[in-house]
Amino acid sequence: QVQLVESGGGLVQPGGSLRLSCAASGFTFSSYVMKWYRQAPGKEREFVAHVTSSGRFTSYAESVKGRFTISRDNVKNTVYLQMNSLKPEDTAMYYCNVVKNLITYWGQGTQVTVSS
Repeated sequence: QVQLVESGGGLVQPGGSLRLSCAASGFTFSSYVMKWYRQAPGKEREFVAHVTSSGRFTSYAESVKGRFTISRDNVKNTVYLQMNSLKPEDTAMYYCNVVKNLITYWGQGTQVTVSS
């Protein structure tokens, strides 16, 4: 079955960096678009970034554009989110996502806290 396992979150000071990873299994990873979302306390889950199956094309939410970079390794079946110049408003639980056969799958999430 489809499994998505996020890692790499933690506590970081404003201006710092983190790299999140999402290890995927149970499907042909290289054939699917992958996305990152986040959810802050009391807020709805929001789109952060997406990468096409080949890794050639990406898109970002305006709030993270120029600071975050999504990438993937189709040999390791892993999608990454490099986050630079982090701000307190980036504090959230971060989830990776895949839609397969019209079913949306989520990982368990990894917590990112940006605070001094």
